[in-house]
Formats: sequence, structure tokens, C-alpha cells
Amino acid sequence: QTTIIITQLAKERRRNMAGKRKAVAAAEVGEAERGLVAQKQKTDAGAGAAIIAATPAASTALKPFQPGSQRTSSLDAPIMLLEGHEDGVNGVKFSPDGSVVASAGADKVLHMWNVRGDCENYMMMRGHKNSILEVHWTPDGDNLLTCSPDRTVRCWDATTGAQVKKMQGHSAFVNSCSPATRGAPLVVSGSDDGTAKLWDLRRRGCVSTFPDKFQITAVAFAADGDKFYSGGIDNELKVWDLRKDSEPLMVFAGHTDTITGMSVSPDGTHVLTNAMDCTMRMWDMRPYAPPDRCVKYFTGHQHNFEKTLLKCAWSPDGTKVSAGSSCHNVFVWDVTTRRLLYKLPGHLGTVNEVAFHPKEPIIASAGADRRIFLGELAN
Repeated sequence: QTTIIITQLAKERRRNMAGKRKAVAAAEVGEAERGLVAQKQKTDAGAGAAIIAATPAASTALKPFQPGSQRTSSLDAPIMLLEGHEDGVNGVKFSPDGSVVASAGADKVLHMWNVRGDCENYMMMRGHKNSILEVHWTPDGDNLLTCSPDRTVRCWDATTGAQVKKMQGHSAFVNSCSPATRGAPLVVSGSDDGTAKLWDLRRRGCVSTFPDKFQITAVAFAADGDKFYSGGIDNELKVWDLRKDSEPLMVFAGHTDTITGMSVSPDGTHVLTNAMDCTMRMWDMRPYAPPDRCVKYFTGHQHNFEKTLLKCAWSPDGTKVSAGSSCHNVFVWDVTTRRLLYKLPGHLGTVNEVAFHPKEPIIASAGADRRIFLGELAN
């Protein structure tokens, strides 16, 4: 009797399953009659993103993918891989007009790449005796600035590739440099010798020296051009007045480990700092702001035992921020909500810097795996 009951239960179960399959098939037929047919398309560049589209049932044949559809930038493909460095890439920056991207690495070479087309590597600049740690464009786009453990800051002609100026004066590694965004062609640099130095590209030698008690690992010029910010192994953000080089104007605590990178917001009201405590903080630099200047912080990215100087950046409209990470991913957050918008894989080593294109939804990432990626973001 037990065997008969089990057999009957099995038959009933099979009948139920058959009924469900018929119901699913009928539903699918109904969707087809209503004109909803799913199509999966891929870009011809093999970017790997699947696009699901609803098309009328009358044309059930798959239509060929048209390059340019579903695209948000002028890149030839949604993702472009740039290879040419012989060692890790430490920095990457777009030119002010967005037509060129410059990269600098541990191979002591500064590379220039076209953003559009095949992203041709059309120029290489040599001169540094050690790894290039950071690269910046001057606001007019005519020159590039680099710094290195060879104790120098150098200025390069972006058109000819010639070295325009070699700034010597630091007695240890130069970890960071930053050009003034307005006014005179000034440059500030931060070094392991515990000083920040001010340079004028029109003059020889250092204009002014700002002594600190600890090594300086990151600097950034303020938007108004009469102040600059610094951070170092003492975990503090410091504000310096160019007219007073004896001590910082203001000091802000909050990070619990070394500050590795900083960036000023497009409107100049806030400063973004990245640190080895695996946080990125946003500071309010407006006059008469509340005493607690740290208004937001962002988490998710990682620093590891390598202790590299990972950078951070703002988008041109000030709505997004980005940072590199030792977990091999690119991180992009929404400034207002602090929500993580993108966590992008692809690199095989630490991502040292992520830069935003000045005019299009494109980001560039530089990694210790010797590779640079250009990728477009969704609208």
C-alpha cells in the first residue's frame, strides 16, 4: 500500500509540473503577441556589457548592433586599454580641453596619448632619474608638471615634449606638486624633507619655503591662489597662507593615518583628502564655516601593506568623487548621497589614480599593472 501511495504522489507531481510548464509557455506566447521580445546585443569592441531591448514581435529577427547606440562618449569603444609603460603607472590626467591624456610612472617616463581614435601614444618625455609620482597640467594646457623621488619638480612643454624648467631645492623625495589655477604661474611641492616649497615658473630658484614638522605627502593649491593645502604622515590637513611661511594658517584633524592625496572641488569651496585609514574625507573650506570642517566621508576603497600614495579627484561638475584602491578596483561615489556609484574591475594591480574627463562622462585609471583604462560612464 505504501508503494502504491508513493507512485500516485509521483504521478500527481509530474502532472503539476507539466501544468506549470504549459502555463509558462502560454505566458511567453502572450508576451510575444504583445510585442515584447528580448534581444541581447554586444558591442563590436567586446566591452562585455549585455543590453536587453524590447522589440516588436513582427520583426523577431535580431537586428545588427549599430556602433554609437547606447553610447555616452566620443571614445571609439566603451573601454579603451592603453599600454606602453614598462612599470607601474602612478598618475594620469586629462588635458584641459580633453583631447589628450598624460600618464607618468615608475619607468621614469611621461607618456602622452590621444583620447580619441586609437588612443595613439604619440609622445614620450624622459629626464627624471627616478619614478614619477605625480603629473599635472597647467590651467592653460601648454605645460605639464611632474615630481619625483629624484628631488626635483619639472615643467614640460606639452607641444614639443621639451623640458622647460627643472626645479631643485628639496633635500628628499618630492611626493606631490600642484599648479595654481589662477593668477601667476605658481607651483607648490611637498617633500619628505618636511617642507613645502613655492615656485614661480618665471623665476629661478624657490620663491618661499614652508617648514613642517613631518614629511609632506600631498599638496593642492586653493582656488583663490593665495593659499594651499598640505597633508602628511601626521594625518592632519593644513592650510597655508602664501604670505606667511612660518606656520600653517589652520590645522584640521580627522584622519587616523597618512594622507596620500588631495583635490580641491571645482568651485573651490571644499577639499577632498584620501588617507591610509581607508577613508576619503570632504572638508568645508568656506570662510566662517563651522569648527568641524569635515562634512562627509567616503568608504569602500582600500589601502594595503604597499602604502602607496593613492590619489582622489572631483568630477568637473562637482557631483562625483573618485579614488584608486589596492583591491584593483576603480571607485566612484555620488557626493550628495555618498552612495557608491561604480566599483569597476579590470586592473590587475593597485589603482593609483582615477581622473575625470573635463567635458565628457569618461574616466581614466592608472594602475600598478602598467595599464591605463579609459572608460565611459552611463548618463
